[in-house]
Amino acid sequence: MESLGFVEVSGVTAAIDALDIMCKSADVKLVTWERKLGGRLVTIIVTGKVSAVKAAVENANAQCIKKPCSSAVIARPHPETVRLVELSAKRIQNKNKNKK
Repeated sequence: MESLGFVEVSGVTAAIDALDIMCKSADVKLVTWERKLGGRLVTIIVTGKVSAVKAAVENANAQCIKKPCSSAVIARPHPETVRLVELSAKRIQNKNKNKK
């Protein structure tokens, strides 16, 4: 992974809006998402080239229907950081498999 971008926003609708903005404004892909506090806080995690991830996160901060609570871009993430994000993605995939 070249870089990771994080946007945490209040509410699922705002999170979907933030993801839509990020994907339309730069060449990034969704890695995973996390819901906390019953969906009141949602963190969207995307990946791509550093410049694309920075642009995507900046655009989400500027244009999202709700102001994000926090955001970050990690260029060249440490392997342990990548592992943590991949665990989150696998957990969601396994959860979806079990529903079928």
